[in-house]
Amino acid sequence: MKAVHCVVVAAVAAALAGCGAEELASAGSGGNITVNYPPAQTPVTPPTNPTANQVTPAGGCPTIADPAGLRDDGTLTGPTGTYRICSLPARLTVNTTLSRLPGVLYALDGRVDVGNDLGPSGATGITLAIEAGVIIFGKTGTSWLAVNRGNRISAVGTASRPVIFTSRDNVLGLVTDDSQGQWGGVVLLGRAPITDCAAPGATPGTVNCERQTEGAVDPALFGGASPADNSGTLDFVQIRYSGYVLSANTELQALTLEGVGSGTTVRHIHSHNSSDDGFENFGGRVSMRYIVVTGADDDSVDVDTGYQAGIQYLIAVQKTSGNADSMIELDSANALEDNNPRTNLKLANFTFVHRNPATPNTAAILMRGKADASLVNGVVTSALACLRLNGTNILTADPATQKLGPPVFSSVVMQCGGGAGPFVGTGGVTVQQVADVFNAGTNNSAAFAATLTGGFINGASETARIAADPKSIDTTFDTTTYVGAVKDASDTWYAGWTCNSATASFGNTATACTSLPPLN
Repeated sequence: MKAVHCVVVAAVAAALAGCGAEELASAGSGGNITVNYPPAQTPVTPPTNPTANQVTPAGGCPTIADPAGLRDDGTLTGPTGTYRICSLPARLTVNTTLSRLPGVLYALDGRVDVGNDLGPSGATGITLAIEAGVIIFGKTGTSWLAVNRGNRISAVGTASRPVIFTSRDNVLGLVTDDSQGQWGGVVLLGRAPITDCAAPGATPGTVNCERQTEGAVDPALFGGASPADNSGTLDFVQIRYSGYVLSANTELQALTLEGVGSGTTVRHIHSHNSSDDGFENFGGRVSMRYIVVTGADDDSVDVDTGYQAGIQYLIAVQKTSGNADSMIELDSANALEDNNPRTNLKLANFTFVHRNPATPNTAAILMRGKADASLVNGVVTSALACLRLNGTNILTADPATQKLGPPVFSSVVMQCGGGAGPFVGTGGVTVQQVADVFNAGTNNSAAFAATLTGGFINGASETARIAADPKSIDTTFDTTTYVGAVKDASDTWYAGWTCNSATASFGNTATACTSLPPLN
């Protein structure tokens, strides 16, 4: 998560209370973010002679179960047609379904809450269900969706009809391959254990340990003592052009998972052009499968404050410029790093394409503090060094604080650039120590010559590598016989539900990220 400087409207300029963990701001990622503020919304007259493939607006907004209802905000016209704009209420209070209807777009006009915060334990609240093919956009830069503790989301798309969260400029056809930060993002607030408690004296991982969402002026609390907590399902979902700055040095990313429990399903997620991280997990136990991150302007993956779970099948492709930082930032580096539960990332079958030679973190992967990590079956190409370890305590085993030991790598291959070598050691760690940690694993190589095709699909050299069994680090993982996220050209798990950009193309079945798919 990066520190940024910008002028923010007075309504959201207040600094966030209780946001004191050092790892919540990435070191050295200075520079301003340029944001296209969406113009004030005005109805637009539909074209007099729309072409056959253009969307025509619905006659009005549908009725939903929530008594507040949808607000009809007229129509909006872009390159793909004219849409009826139906804005959600500021808070949903009963089970509600957003149906896919021809000519209808749903809008977030500021923060939209799913239910009330029901605290760190107790009752189950409401569910927001979103049908396959539904498109929801943020009308303003400060628009975001907050699924509060005890409540759930069920955003379930399909390979051919993903659920899409995006920006108003995307509807208007004003975005480019460099657009970002045009609305907030999607935030799930759960009851699973976290560290770095906001309340002084609270015990980490208990019901008394909770935190406030970064960037939220009003309360948006997360944390509890329910590892298996269920915040719902996100499946076949795109989140585009998000990551707006809500207050000084604090941004939302495309997907923010905060204290989210293992009962939650998160799979087939495409995060595109977030102005912060592709996704960030603050504590919790939620596993993730089939994840694509393109164009994140900070880290593609950021985990901290006691996250303990596994991620399998991950493609991350970085832009060549801007503030694009590391592919992974693994954190436990602050005055509270002895807190338990200990951050412990388990990652299998990943392909990282790191392309920014000006990355502030100076390496494709940054691990620091007392965090633990196990990585298997990975392919990394980097414009500079591949692996940086910061702080001698990342090398140690400490039973008193449940620190397992140095990071573990198995069947990870890296093609590193920049001329300084594949490894960086800082905070008392030497380059040789970093090399020793990496080489202690089996079938690793930091002198690999990648032959990826299509940007992220295994070629001959990747196919020839010996794979590890991911179940060796997480019994919930699939057993695979290959390194990387994509076995070969016949392995198309990413196809259809993703979108194409200059950063990465996912084939003919994907539409352009700069455009909306048909909604007739």
